[in-house]
Amino acid sequence: MKRFFCLFFGVCLLALGCATPPRDTVFQASTIDALLAGVYDGDMSCRSLLKHGDFGIGTFDRLDGEMVLLDGRIYQVKADGKVYEPDLSLKTPFATVCQFDADRTIPVKPGSDYEIIEKLINKYFPNQNLFYAIRVTGHFMSIKTRSVSGQQKPYPPLREVVRNQPEFVMKNISGTIVGFRCPAYVKGINVPGYHLHFISSDRTQGGHILSFKIEDGKCEVDVLTQYTLVLPENTLEFSETDLSKDRSGELKDVEKRQTPNER
Repeated sequence: MKRFFCLFFGVCLLALGCATPPRDTVFQASTIDALLAGVYDGDMSCRSLLKHGDFGIGTFDRLDGEMVLLDGRIYQVKADGKVYEPDLSLKTPFATVCQFDADRTIPVKPGSDYEIIEKLINKYFPNQNLFYAIRVTGHFMSIKTRSVSGQQKPYPPLREVVRNQPEFVMKNISGTIVGFRCPAYVKGINVPGYHLHFISSDRTQGGHILSFKIEDGKCEVDVLTQYTLVLPENTLEFSETDLSKDRSGELKDVEKRQTPNER
């Protein structure tokens, strides 16, 4: 009887949309190649996205800003560099989320930058064939981010959009890095390697990370062993886009980070 009650209760939670998202699972809406090709019309609402995790990154309908999902709240970093909390009915054309539950916390040395953090995580988590959610919390000597502005049809490819991207330099600021390290075999579906966004502790600044240097902080990593991909069902542009093309060169241009000499 007890077992039946637990099963019944679980089914009710699912029916009500209250069930906790599964642990160790990456949930993704659409593909990075579709975004690169200019499929910017949102297909999944932020409200629906939150059913699949409390942590993640992405963008918004018409490519209107960078998404940071942290502690179950969605933030929108627009092209003015400011952070907004969007209405949950707003849709996303691309997002990656999970229910964050750190498997390990790694101390971060003062002065660590993007490259050092990469090497640190790679040292502690050498398996390149799994997904990892990454949360770095601390105080930053400096951090440089970018965002993108909402686009109008006909949508240009993402490579063209980021050529005129607004960039923001923040110094002496506390905040959180949110992102993922994805395996190489997701090429065309997600971003192989590291993809990180930032939001300040006071929730006023953020964006897609180009470079940073940490004064002090900690790095938490969640190992993710399951993967769920949901494709746009009602987006005409997605159905008409040629996704057989190799867009790795475009992705490299879009995700290009600054080297130490460029900072």
